Amino acid sequence: MLARINHRYPVPSSADGTFSPAGIREVLGIPGPRTDRFAESLPFSSDDVTAGSENELQVAVAGDRRNVDLPLIIEHSNYFRNIVRRVASGDTSARAVTDLEKFLENNLDGIWDNSWVRFPKTCLNSFAMQTLDRDLLADKARGDGPLRRDAAKFFCRQDGEELLRIPISYLLKLSLAQVIGSGSELPEVLARDANEYMEHFLSDNTSPETYSFHVVPLCPSTGLGRALAKEAAKRFLLCHLLVRYANHAFGLEAHGQKAMVHFSPHPPVLQKDLNNCISDSFYRELFMSPCLSGWSNGEKKHAYMHLCHQVLSRSRLNAVAKLREAGLITRNLVVLPNLSNVSLANNGTHISIGSLKLTRLRAAGNPGFTQAHEKCIGDLVIKIVEHFLPLFVGTYTAAPYRLDFCDFHPELALGFLPHQLDYTHLRMIWRRWKRKADLGFFGRSLTPFGPIGLDRALSALFRMRGDLVPDFRLIDYPVAMMSTDRSPALDGTQGSEDRLKKDLSDLGIFDLQMPLYLPYRLREFSRVGFSGFEGRHYSLFESLDNDMTHAANLQTLVTALAFKYALQGKWTHSHIADNPRTESERRQIFFGSAIGLPTFYVREDTDNLFLRDIVVRTRNVRFSRRYRGYVRVYGTQYCKSLVELLRRDAADLAEALGVTETIDDLKCRLDRPGTHSSAGKLTAGILDEIGARAPLRVAAREFNLAAERYYRTILCRKHVDEALQFLEAHVKAIDLRRKSDGEAWRAAISASFADQDMSSFVSEARHLLRTSRIVPQDVVKLIHLVLLSVHVDARNARETINGKEDYDQAAGSRGR
Repeated sequence: MLARINHRYPVPSSADGTFSPAGIREVLGIPGPRTDRFAESLPFSSDDVTAGSENELQVAVAGDRRNVDLPLIIEHSNYFRNIVRRVASGDTSARAVTDLEKFLENNLDGIWDNSWVRFPKTCLNSFAMQTLDRDLLADKARGDGPLRRDAAKFFCRQDGEELLRIPISYLLKLSLAQVIGSGSELPEVLARDANEYMEHFLSDNTSPETYSFHVVPLCPSTGLGRALAKEAAKRFLLCHLLVRYANHAFGLEAHGQKAMVHFSPHPPVLQKDLNNCISDSFYRELFMSPCLSGWSNGEKKHAYMHLCHQVLSRSRLNAVAKLREAGLITRNLVVLPNLSNVSLANNGTHISIGSLKLTRLRAAGNPGFTQAHEKCIGDLVIKIVEHFLPLFVGTYTAAPYRLDFCDFHPELALGFLPHQLDYTHLRMIWRRWKRKADLGFFGRSLTPFGPIGLDRALSALFRMRGDLVPDFRLIDYPVAMMSTDRSPALDGTQGSEDRLKKDLSDLGIFDLQMPLYLPYRLREFSRVGFSGFEGRHYSLFESLDNDMTHAANLQTLVTALAFKYALQGKWTHSHIADNPRTESERRQIFFGSAIGLPTFYVREDTDNLFLRDIVVRTRNVRFSRRYRGYVRVYGTQYCKSLVELLRRDAADLAEALGVTETIDDLKCRLDRPGTHSSAGKLTAGILDEIGARAPLRVAAREFNLAAERYYRTILCRKHVDEALQFLEAHVKAIDLRRKSDGEAWRAAISASFADQDMSSFVSEARHLLRTSRIVPQDVVKLIHLVLLSVHVDARNARETINGKEDYDQAAGSRGR
């Protein structure tokens, strides 16, 4: 069979003429492909990579409903009162009220996800108050201008006292401002840094977002991906400490509130419950970020996020029509998705990498590498890299989620996939997913009918337990909008994304103002100030030290390999056709990996010759008996074939980058996914939280609630502990430097550490944080140490990147 495919579809080796690999090599100063220095001279190879990350965090407020902002706002809202009146007059069902009352009354844990906090305005010191006053301006560039029109909603009166009410995303910034202006012995250089870092705390959806405090060089001397993981870990630690500080300094705990921050990939279960019983407008009022930080005109950005929520909610409804057209909905009884979509409340990590070489050329205006060249070669790199994305899903990040039998309506389970895959692959995925979930009875597929009582009875009668999805975030969120026949997104021509957005907007599933969703996105110099790529396919890292390190290494290696192929002329745009069917064919592997499907199907006559070349080298491939003209491929074997491809074609790059251990680690995760992959480790941790042996032995809701508890407690403590280990090792080195440099280092840190061993303090603080016995003064000390550590890291990064000009134009720390 393999010989037959090889014979019928030989791999072309000539360039397609869109750009000249030889010309680009000449401009970049890269020797010929057969020379010894070719690999190390490529973009994204040794000493050429800079990086930054953006992390989306989950927040919650613990407390009684009488003290926490979210239940108070709901209970005293006009929306709730109007519903009560309508029920009393018989205009609407009583369920509209009882569902809301259940949400308010049945929260036994007292955890209110994504709630705001409220505290006396008088708790703010002068600098924090100045920060708030500036952020409430309609236009922050005009210091004497008017306030935002919605400024009044950030204040309320309770028990005769004026309270400030803000989301936790803004609480982080305000807490840092409070530290800066608290009068503590924070050195001027660290205070200046902290003032800049405040703008790195923001949110435009629901959850808080932070992005790298400085550009991170990825090179062998810095540990490559581990340097990025250290920066992200310290930034998360600072968030954790700022929330602890705010709980005390702003009197949150005294007012019955305890703010929390952690990593979690899914919209909370109770938030989904609430979304199902309120209007889309009221949902946006409760959960969409007011965008107080990060933008000059926050009110305008807030309105834009309203637009995004409306568009995605409408897009999810439009997917139902596509499912009917695809033949997946065959009866008139369907469960319509809610008019309000919660997908914007999911959380992930974006890793951006940039090339110093490409950035320098674009900054210099070199005619040999223009915006057109950047777009052309960038689109080709993205298409190549997309074939490698299944290596990341479940192995390095995951989002385990249980679906009940009652959830297996195609209009609910398939999420945004109808807009991301063509009908053939959509049907294939749905059939295999139902088989994976064992939704069969005497050889016939059985899916829920719609009435919840009937579906639960069928589930109990036939022991239908549903399924565990390794990374449901990638299914429940629009990751990769599919091209149209007339407007391919990645054909290498300028304006291709805008043309596709116009087509999608006309179809009612997107909006021209929104950036095009792609799992791997080009970061163009003209837009962000550096030339590189952004990986948006990361969900939850079980370990920042281990998982994020290797993920960043692998992303860098695969990108460098794609450039190698492109500048060799081995693979060009003509080898990976730009049409929806071919695009869907390669992306179905990625989405199938997120669902946990064991197999996928590829056309014998596929016009994706790069994919064909990989499949040719994959073991246990056979012709499909069900789908004529297709071959069946095992996903695990495909991934192992990719690893062998990396060993064969990227060995020189792996050596130049110093990431050969990452390839070995990847192979280990693929061989032993239950114990070594991120999905396996996260699932095991959740099961330990429940005390169960297998996910399908636990009810779906119970499993998902346990996952949230695990992320909020045990996993959060692990991430904090990893960050403290990084911090302890770093301050130990700083202590040694301080002793040798004397007064120079004494002036760089807080006076409280003038004669104290900082690493010993961090070691003791680690224990106190684990037991929640740390005192506020020590929290402030730790914040100072994190700021000091980041300051030293940033200085070292500037020196490594070799020159301020390069540093300022390197791969931006902001992965947006």
